[in-house]
Amino acid sequence: MKTNIYVIYGGKSVEHDVSLQSAFSIINSLDKAKYNVYPVYITREGVWCSTKIVKETITELKELKHCNFNSISGSLGDFLSKHFKKGEKSIAFPALHGSNGEDGTIQGLFEMLNLPYVGNEVLSSAVGIDKVMMKDLLSLGNIPQAKYTSLLLHQWQENEEKALEEIENIIGYPSFVKPARLGSSVGINRCKNRNELISAIKEAFLYDHKLIIEKEIIGREMQIAVIGNNCPKASVVGEYIQERKFMDYNAKYVDGRLVPVIPAPLSDNISEAMRQTAIKAFKLLNCKGLVRVDYFVTAQDAYYINEVNTMPGFTKYSMFPALWEKTDGTSYSELIQILIGLGFARHEQKNSILHMRWEA
Repeated sequence: MKTNIYVIYGGKSVEHDVSLQSAFSIINSLDKAKYNVYPVYITREGVWCSTKIVKETITELKELKHCNFNSISGSLGDFLSKHFKKGEKSIAFPALHGSNGEDGTIQGLFEMLNLPYVGNEVLSSAVGIDKVMMKDLLSLGNIPQAKYTSLLLHQWQENEEKALEEIENIIGYPSFVKPARLGSSVGINRCKNRNELISAIKEAFLYDHKLIIEKEIIGREMQIAVIGNNCPKASVVGEYIQERKFMDYNAKYVDGRLVPVIPAPLSDNISEAMRQTAIKAFKLLNCKGLVRVDYFVTAQDAYYINEVNTMPGFTKYSMFPALWEKTDGTSYSELIQILIGLGFARHEQKNSILHMRWEA
């Protein structure tokens, strides 16, 4: 009997469109002779739209956006009632980025359904998407990172002048203002003075009520892909050659001008140190399945973790699959199968835990 794979994508997130691109590649890469592939589209309003089994190659993104429901609860109820039948082997593949998908919420639903799923669990997903919490935990492991501070919306509304003075005293300029719980470089701005800082804060608060403000580090932006459960492995280091000050949304997903360099030109000692640090971060955040660790590397070969991404993109521009292909020859399709296997293995291990008091 074939394994059912539910590729879940879209969602109530500013990264909705990026998710569609990831799902497009994942669905087309899955072996239809081995798997029953079910696309599950979540609209921007949160409505679940389950379509029929995909047996052929999808040629256009619009094929992934069919929906016949208006109600969130009704659509979710219909999806659950039609699938996950007894005796069938099933797994969810959340190709969701950002809010309501990469933040532990949908992972909590899978846990309640006792459904195997690809990627990180509730805790690591929630911590990984919150850049402030993530950096607080990484600091406990003495992992190098940029100086940072945070700002909550109510603090800004109560006293803008005080908030600005604290940021300027702690971080200074140039600085970067980011929504704390978003990815794909949405809502991020570089600030050289107070006027730019005010404007950046106001824009970032459109996307989140919690911000992180970081001191600028001048360096190359590099990435490492980590896969595994109990014994994670790190890829070689890769970097993008870019024209802009930082990789914003358009640079990543629209312009297509980023040129990947894999492996990145680094000394063996620095490369290995970064790989070991990536694994250390993976373990500190209790990650499972996969993580992409993003770095800054200065001209003096000092390296700093910028952030971790617990569900990195799988678009045609994505670094994660390219890193593994250059590391050990793992193809895109093989990588997907490895991640599916890791999801099943974690599920089996978790199901070995007792949920009632043991008596001799």
